[in-house]
Amino acid sequence: MAQKILIVDDDETIREVLEFNLSHEGFDITSAVSAEDAQQKLTAEHALILLDVMMGGMSGYKFAEELRKKGNLTPIIFLTAKDTENDMLTGFSVGGDDYIAKPFSIKEVIARVKAVLKRQKMQSNTELIFGDLSLNENTKEVCLKGKKIDLTKTEYKLLTLLIKHTNRVLSREEIIDTIWSETPYITERTVDVHIARLRKKLEDYGQFLTNQSGFGYRFAEF
Repeated sequence: MAQKILIVDDDETIREVLEFNLSHEGFDITSAVSAEDAQQKLTAEHALILLDVMMGGMSGYKFAEELRKKGNLTPIIFLTAKDTENDMLTGFSVGGDDYIAKPFSIKEVIARVKAVLKRQKMQSNTELIFGDLSLNENTKEVCLKGKKIDLTKTEYKLLTLLIKHTNRVLSREEIIDTIWSETPYITERTVDVHIARLRKKLEDYGQFLTNQSGFGYRFAEF
């Protein structure tokens, strides 16, 4: 299946050039004329965002910052005519993954897009990241704001399960079948107790572990 890219730029010519060339490379392209338009069009299926900085209405920096605050980790490459060191640092500080100055070579854009997507794939195979919360599947370590937090094996498995299904409500039955598949006589109350302990250990990030009354639990994106 073709990877989906969201292009956000108020310059029609740039959008058309990018869409034509990236489509030719096999990507599935969605175009937006503003950050506000992008808010309506961005989905969980998009693998990357090509984002103009200076647009009418919300700036690209502000859009990126809001996405990261919500826990959206979709890679972002900024496209901008502003290429000073401070502009670049601003782009990275609000969650950008790369920065390309206009006018740009389309070959450079394609190369950067492929590099960011490759890097993202490598990271996603070993690490789950949600804002300041990271979970390394190789070392089985969970860090919050740069500090390791001690989780039991069951708490680690529960957190991994919920993060991998971000925004999806998992019933207590599903959780039990996954986490305690080989343990008999586990009750739904057991799930509630482990969620409560996990929330406490995650401190302010515990608020993202939400209960959908009558249905189950989910790791909410916002």
